[in-house]
Amino acid sequence: MSKVKKSIAEQNEEIKRKMKAAGPVKLVILAILIAGTVCSYVFYDYIYGTKCVFCARPGWSDFANDLLGLVPKAITCIQIISIVLVIVTVLLFIIAKLCGKSQRSVTVSRLISNLIRWLTAIVLVIAVLYVWGVDATALITGAGVITLVVGLGMQSLIADVVAGLFIVFENEFNVGDWITVDGFRGQVVDIGIRTTKLEAAGNIKIINNNSIQGVLNHTVKPSIAKAFIDVEYGADLPKIEKIIAQNIQSLNVPGAIGDVCYDGVAELGASGVNLQFSVECYEGDIFAVSRALNREVKVMFDKNGISIPFPQIVVHQEKNK
Repeated sequence: MSKVKKSIAEQNEEIKRKMKAAGPVKLVILAILIAGTVCSYVFYDYIYGTKCVFCARPGWSDFANDLLGLVPKAITCIQIISIVLVIVTVLLFIIAKLCGKSQRSVTVSRLISNLIRWLTAIVLVIAVLYVWGVDATALITGAGVITLVVGLGMQSLIADVVAGLFIVFENEFNVGDWITVDGFRGQVVDIGIRTTKLEAAGNIKIINNNSIQGVLNHTVKPSIAKAFIDVEYGADLPKIEKIIAQNIQSLNVPGAIGDVCYDGVAELGASGVNLQFSVECYEGDIFAVSRALNREVKVMFDKNGISIPFPQIVVHQEKNK
C-alpha cells in the first residue's frame, strides 16, 4: 500500500506547509504572551503586592480607578492563557512525534488533537471567567442542567461523537482509505469528532458519523481493474485464446501492481463473445488502470488480426405478395 502511504505523506506535508505559513505569527504571539507572563512574575510586587502601581489613586476619578483595578485581572488571564497554550503545544508536539506515519496513527493523532483543542478551549473559558469574578461552580452546575434540558435536542450530535469514536477505535477505516458510503466513493481525508470528510475528483463530501452505515472499504486489499472486449462469433475462440496466452505477459499497463490475467468468456453478447481481462491495482488508480488495460488489449488484438465486432442489427422485411 505504498501509494496510500504516499498520499498520506503528501497530506501531512500540506498540513506542515500550512503550519509553517502561520507558524511565525503564532510563535510571535506565543513569545509575547510568555514574555508578559515572565515579567508579571518578576514584577509581582508591583502588580499584586504592596508596591502595586494599579491600586486606587486619590484624586483620580472612579472610572480611572476602576480601569486600573482591571489591569491585574487582565495580566492574570494572560498568565493562564500562556501557561495553558505552552502545555498544549508541547503535548500536541509529543503526540505528533509518538504517533507513526501509518494510516491508523495519523487518524488517532488527529482525533486526539481535536479533543485536546476542544477541552483546552472549555478550560480557558471557565478559568478566564473565574478570574473576572464569575462563579465557575455555578456555571458548571448550570451547564449540567442546561445539558440535561438540551440533551434531548442534541441526540444526533451525541450519536455522531460516539459513532466517530467507534470508527477510530474499531479501525473500520482510516485517513487515506478509499471507501464507499451510500453510493459515494471517495478517499477519507479527515475523521473528526462529529463528521467524516471524503474527497473524490476534487469534491469534498461531509458525512455525519452517525449516518455512516454499510461502509465498503476498498483499501484493505488491492483492487481489481477489469476490461471487457468482444470478438466476433465467427472467430476461432481457441485460436484467439492461444494468441492471448502468448502475448498477455508482454502487456505493460501503467499503474498496475501485477500481471494482466485473462479470465475467460464473461458473456455471450448481442454482437459478439465478451472476453474479460483483469489486473490488480490501487483503488485510487482503478479507473485509469481500466482505461490503460482497454488500450493495451485493443493494441494486442490489432497486432494479431483479431477483429472487434461492430453492433449489428438484422432487419427482416416481408416480401410483397
